[in-house]
Amino acid sequence: MKITRARALGTCVRVRDAIEAALDPAFKGDLTIVGQLVHNPQTVQKLRDHGVQMVDSLDDEIESRNVMITAHGTAESVKEKLSDRGFTVYDASCPLVLRVHTAVRRLVSEGWHPVVFGQEKHVEVRGIVGDLEDYTVVGGSGDIEKLAGKARIGIVCQTTHRITEARGILDEIRNRFPEMEVEFVDTVCKPTKDRQSAVEELADDLARGQGVMVVVGGYNSSNTRKLLEVCSERQVTAHHIENEDQLESAWFTGVEHVGITAGTSTPHEVVDAVHVRITELSR
Repeated sequence: MKITRARALGTCVRVRDAIEAALDPAFKGDLTIVGQLVHNPQTVQKLRDHGVQMVDSLDDEIESRNVMITAHGTAESVKEKLSDRGFTVYDASCPLVLRVHTAVRRLVSEGWHPVVFGQEKHVEVRGIVGDLEDYTVVGGSGDIEKLAGKARIGIVCQTTHRITEARGILDEIRNRFPEMEVEFVDTVCKPTKDRQSAVEELADDLARGQGVMVVVGGYNSSNTRKLLEVCSERQVTAHHIENEDQLESAWFTGVEHVGITAGTSTPHEVVDAVHVRITELSR
């Protein structure tokens, strides 16, 4: 059985930087992360094992002196509240997420109504719109009517959005509201684009040979779910797992080609373990 890894997969540099910052021995266990630093269970457990505490929100009790913002970013008002409460704030926000914040501020200053293509409840999107008085989140074609009556809209994307989907919705908006002024800023990050295009190529190859895809990543990872969407669109059977123990030998019975891809929060050692286990199951 042939096993092929997508040409781009797994943890990106920015995520690795955030993880290394949180594991800095200098904290000596005196660190709390507000939310999940990254959406990956193995990484979350590793942080806990190193004494890092985690809370879901500012409403939860924080016992450490140091507080870290996750790679998904947050609103400036949240950072200010933490500082006002006496915490030392370490910002592990991905620079590519901060680029979205900067783009939104620029659009608002120029008089555009800010629009975010993404998942309204996702932590990254909540951070992007957290300091805005008026905004619209468009999760799909069904949300386009929310824009009725707007004269000028400035659009950014959640960094893990599918750029092909974003461009499709953009075309729909322009067709639905031809008189509307539209400014579009492509803020989907390059690591996400690389992984999405890589899985598209691999899925096309698997479709020709009736292969299957194994997608490795946290069940709550947005960018991992986007990889699954690509497989579904290309009618390639895909199995979503978080670790090698979840693999089932029946998935590979009679299969000649298996593809492996992984989201931007998935450590490469987890991908390696999945690859080894698939090899064992194919014997």
